[in-house]
Amino acid sequence: MKKKAAAGILAITLVLAGLTGCGNNETAVDSQQAAESVSAAETGQTEGTEQVQESEKTQGTEQTEDGEEDLLDKVKAAGVLKIGTEGTYAPYTFHDDSNELTGFDVEVAEKIAEKLGVEAEFVETKWDSIIAGLDAGRFDIIVNQVSISEERLEKYDFSVPYTYTHGALIVKGNDEEITGFDKIAGKKAAQSLTSNWAELAEENGAEIVSTDGFNQSVELVLAGRADLTLNDDLTYYDYVNQKPDADLKIAALSEETSDSAVMIRKGNPKFVEAVNKALEELSAEGVLSEISERYFGADVTKK
Repeated sequence: MKKKAAAGILAITLVLAGLTGCGNNETAVDSQQAAESVSAAETGQTEGTEQVQESEKTQGTEQTEDGEEDLLDKVKAAGVLKIGTEGTYAPYTFHDDSNELTGFDVEVAEKIAEKLGVEAEFVETKWDSIIAGLDAGRFDIIVNQVSISEERLEKYDFSVPYTYTHGALIVKGNDEEITGFDKIAGKKAAQSLTSNWAELAEENGAEIVSTDGFNQSVELVLAGRADLTLNDDLTYYDYVNQKPDADLKIAALSEETSDSAVMIRKGNPKFVEAVNKALEELSAEGVLSEISERYFGADVTKK
């Protein structure tokens, strides 16, 4: 599982326009009192019209603190849930032999959309720009093994976790020097710059060699241009299943799990609640476990 700093969609921002008042009464009146009476009547009519129009605009929607409509209402109105994902990160999100987008995360996202009663529309985006895409509104959510972190929680909301994995320290098969996370100081770690794994490598004193993703990272390790790469254990197992002759091994596993969840822009509490409900139902129905078993041979959806 790639723990991304994780790490765009065109902004879907609904701006509530102000209402304009009715036109002036241009009828000439002889009496000033009659004119004032007509003006008062028009003012009352205008205010009543505005109240009715404003009521019609907000009826059936939930407003956030800044006056904007909750994302759930927008998604249901559009009938589409736009999902940011890489499409190049097997087994989570990738293209199969027929070039169809598939993967563990893709199937989970499709099931969430189904529970919300809308269609899933995927927006494939490179990891290093995927969070910026969420900020820009190019998509509604990110489903791409984004791990929950305190730093991210300051800016974004997350669903309940749907994946739990261990961190893996991956080296060449003949490396006997790097035996644990405490042995990587001064070593070259091949990592995506914005991933949690890059942060962990730096925290342990490694020098980061920038890559576009896991496949490139392990290629650099195999070529001797990097000493190691950090990623989740399930990504490693999937890689060696596809390439059993790869001269790689796991030197160490982290004791703690990393929790991945759906990443959502802040300010949409009703939407977050709906996604959480969808995931909880999918878990209770055994759907998440079934998807996990097909891709990993194990249930990674429960802690």
